Amino acid sequence: MIRKLLRRVFRRDPVSATAVSAIEPAIIPLAQHGISRDHISPASRRVCGTLQEAGFKAFVVGGAVRDLIAGITPKDYDVATDATPEQVRELFRRSRIIGRRFRIVHVMSGPETIEVSTFRALQSEDTHTDEHGRILADNVWGSQAEDATRRDFTINALYYDPSTETVIDYHHGVGDLKQKTLRMIGDPVTRYREDPVRMLRAVRMAAKLGLIIDPAARKPILELADLLENVPAARLFDEMLKLLTSGHAVACLKQLLAEGLHKGLLPLLDVILEQPMGERFVWLALENTDERVRAGKPISPGFLFATLLWHQVLANWEARKARGETSQPALFDAMSEVLDQQAEKLAITRKISADIKEIWALQPRFDRRAGKAPHRLLEQPRYRASYDFLRLRALSGEIPMELADWWNDFADANPDSRETMLVPDRDGAAKKRRRRRRKPGGAPSAGGDSSAE
Repeated sequence: MIRKLLRRVFRRDPVSATAVSAIEPAIIPLAQHGISRDHISPASRRVCGTLQEAGFKAFVVGGAVRDLIAGITPKDYDVATDATPEQVRELFRRSRIIGRRFRIVHVMSGPETIEVSTFRALQSEDTHTDEHGRILADNVWGSQAEDATRRDFTINALYYDPSTETVIDYHHGVGDLKQKTLRMIGDPVTRYREDPVRMLRAVRMAAKLGLIIDPAARKPILELADLLENVPAARLFDEMLKLLTSGHAVACLKQLLAEGLHKGLLPLLDVILEQPMGERFVWLALENTDERVRAGKPISPGFLFATLLWHQVLANWEARKARGETSQPALFDAMSEVLDQQAEKLAITRKISADIKEIWALQPRFDRRAGKAPHRLLEQPRYRASYDFLRLRALSGEIPMELADWWNDFADANPDSRETMLVPDRDGAAKKRRRRRRKPGGAPSAGGDSSAE
């Protein structure tokens, strides 16, 4: 009974499906929006064509349309249709229905995966939400007008029809995009309660597209930031990954800080940025990531999170050594403690956690430049990422640049040159273990070394 009351309190002002369906959208021709069918991916064209030939409506929707109008190449394409997930599944052999909260269909076409969603209806009192107003199940189908009204921001409620090359705009999204404004559809407080991740999307899109968040949409963010604690950690991780790999990670993170949203994602960030060296290290790492994304080069999520959390690991490691703990075990304990603390907010996958740990664990080995150790380090699978990490440490002033330069030269040198580059042990010649002198019968002589070679 209490939950039902809360749903009534937090739901949007009631809008009937009939009233929404009566909204006349703007039909924008090719001459005005500039997107020809050749601009969209072949897979998304095929999906729309197949659905339309079967008698259904089908449009490329959301981010891809928005990005194309803004002159950005989309990373992926979504399709919206009036076909149900089961009907979509029947039309495409290589497809599967996924999700519980939002049931959608993934259609595989060559290297592409197209996400196909069914038009969703407006919410009602029966919509399944939690005590904060977050939607827990949303699989009631509706009209295209209702689907547009259900979308978060006006610039995401754009539908492109490849067959006519027109954009269907229900909420002045094309105009907002040209006016550099990020505006929410409906009441921002209610929409953030429905899905708190929308606050993160607002930050990402504003930073990526150079938009100003409409004051009505920006004002509630700080007071509602705590709602992120109610979002599954795996979903937050996915959204954070999109933010960091957007090619605008620096701008996104600065906006997160400005809005206070980082506390629900990277609670250690305040501590890291309080340290001048840690702050420089983080910004250098993100600038490097942005440059790689814009140049079309591959990036590693493990490397990204390793840079964001490194200075907290470093502080933890130094504190442990100061307490008398042995260096290498202290580093591994520090790594585990920081990752466990972070996992309370973001569900970093095991694969990415393993990559992070490898990068961190190899850092002390760069100090060893004598004997066989440098050769063995070059053979490590994660050597390149670990070296790039080392170089960032040098650029930030944490370690001497001479160390990073030496490893760069050593890796590029031929085998003979590498031998001449090796640095002698600090104690001079390598210490030789004393051989045990054994008495007849094999027992060690008195005072002999107790460990045989």
